[in-house]
Amino acid sequence: METRYPQSVRGAARDPDLLPHVLRRAKHRSEHRRRLLRAADLLADAAAELMALAVPVECVCCGNEDRAICSGCERQVRLLTRRPFRAESAAPALMGTDGSVLLPVVAAGIYREELAQSVLSFKRHGQGPLTASLGKALGRAILAAVGTDRDIWLVPVPSSNGAYRKRGFTPVHLLVGYLRRHGFLDGLECKDVLRKIRAPTVATGTATSGGQKGLSRGARAGRVRGSMRVAWKAGERGLAGRPCIIVDDVLTTGATLAEAARALHQAGAVVRGAVVLAATRAPDAAAPQPLPGPSVVSQPGTGVIEKNKGRKDE
Repeated sequence: METRYPQSVRGAARDPDLLPHVLRRAKHRSEHRRRLLRAADLLADAAAELMALAVPVECVCCGNEDRAICSGCERQVRLLTRRPFRAESAAPALMGTDGSVLLPVVAAGIYREELAQSVLSFKRHGQGPLTASLGKALGRAILAAVGTDRDIWLVPVPSSNGAYRKRGFTPVHLLVGYLRRHGFLDGLECKDVLRKIRAPTVATGTATSGGQKGLSRGARAGRVRGSMRVAWKAGERGLAGRPCIIVDDVLTTGATLAEAARALHQAGAVVRGAVVLAATRAPDAAAPQPLPGPSVVSQPGTGVIEKNKGRKDE
């Protein structure tokens, strides 16, 4: 049956603004195109709402109820980490006295605002929603650092024995594990080859127990010096000559990354660089430098930490 419009409308049929709006069925918007994956998302949201009723939670950033991180704050974390950048210039332990770069580092974002609050809460409790949000940010930084090269091992920095006993997990391993399970690493291999050992007592008498928060630059460097080694079995599996990228959570002075690079270099690995979730900056630091190209990985070297000219929570 033909739909009849009033004479005034028929006379102005050439103007689409005068015609009645045609209603169409709205389409479901989702990150997934497959119905099964969309259904899994809906079930996950429903389960999260049920858990919120049983165990009330608040957003770690703004305090809104029902979610460990609300949608607004999660969006802010994405915005703060949407552009990975080179961050080694603000880490004294990673820069030479002549201005050369001892270890290039790519950071997902600056340690501030919602990103800082999320990282702190994640390291204390390791909530699932924070793992997903921060893991994706770390994954973007890893892919930006690696570029098209897939013959690289990702080596996470381990937590100290005391920190592991206190938390029950290692933050970096938790994030990398999430990326591996969900296919974000795109063929990259992750090798847990670093081990924490008791660092020798330094001449200054600095205690080796407890956290590093509040320590000076020199105290941090002295504290972590000699605190890592490569697992014995890793050497048998071909670590010698293997290109590696170190993965950590927060970059401050760079002492932990420098120690991890020393341990890998001593085992014969080629340390191409490092990736961190967040990087702090000194008050007088310049604005973050964008990535100079598709990758911070330079050409294969001779087995030493590469020095490219140019201007953490450990």
